[in-house]
Amino acid sequence: MKKRIIMISGIIAGIFIIATIFAGNYFYNEGIKRGTEVQLHQESEAVNATVGEEAQSIIKDAIEWYSNQQPQVLEITSYDQLKLVAGFIENEADTGKAVILAHGYRGNRDHMDDLVKFYYDQGYDILMPDARGHGESEGDYIGYGWHDRLDYLEWIDLIIEDYQAEQIILHGNSMGASLVLMVSGEDLPQEVKGIVADSGYTTVKEELNHQLKHLYNLPPFPLLDITSMITKIRAGYTFGEASAIDQVTKNTKPLFIIHGDSDELVPTEMAYELFDAAGGEKELWIVPNAGHTKAYTVATVEFQERLSEFLNNSTE
Repeated sequence: MKKRIIMISGIIAGIFIIATIFAGNYFYNEGIKRGTEVQLHQESEAVNATVGEEAQSIIKDAIEWYSNQQPQVLEITSYDQLKLVAGFIENEADTGKAVILAHGYRGNRDHMDDLVKFYYDQGYDILMPDARGHGESEGDYIGYGWHDRLDYLEWIDLIIEDYQAEQIILHGNSMGASLVLMVSGEDLPQEVKGIVADSGYTTVKEELNHQLKHLYNLPPFPLLDITSMITKIRAGYTFGEASAIDQVTKNTKPLFIIHGDSDELVPTEMAYELFDAAGGEKELWIVPNAGHTKAYTVATVEFQERLSEFLNNSTE
């Protein structure tokens, strides 16, 4: 009888292990593997419901302006031999200023189109990389900003060496926000003058924990841990080490954190955590009635005014 109980227990344990590994691979394919169409936790329809005519006009004109540009295509080779691609718009004004824009999860460089004209009008060259595993860049997995932070060091070097950039701003949305926050903890050249992070998460682990709860109503343990282990094997990083909040503690650059108070995709609480942890000069703007990355849509004029002030203070 005892042997039978042990045998049955072993079978049950084996089935559980196989099931969790299967589930971990499923969630890897859903959340990490390149090219998968994945549904994220969506915001309610009430969020961002009211957008003024002036804001709509500014953003519409900006997107139309961008659609008429013909960015140069630049390439670099990453530390792990991936070909990475970016669009580049060189400003007619020779100011020495440049911004690197970082797009969000499963997006591409064109998704930053509403911001490009603003920066161009301020005299900036604009570099718009496709993150690894996105757009025209190579890579079969999504790094959530972690490996991408090393790629951005290469992009920074490129625009300094090839385009004589003297004042560089990093500006990211969502995953791109966490990416530039992760970059902030690296040894950055003095040409980098400031960092703008709109709707960033603290760590990949905490963000996926949030998604797992709201999409599947599942606890993080053991699925998230198994998926993290599989990600380490297949992509080379764990969810816990991919931490924006650890990186910002080492930041020495002026930092502007923006977040909507109605963000249901990346909880607004994460903005406060990031701000509290960050080193260096820092500013936090929690935007009323704005959902995920919608601060620019909801408060366009104020966004431009606050961002202009930050840029001026950072590059003066």
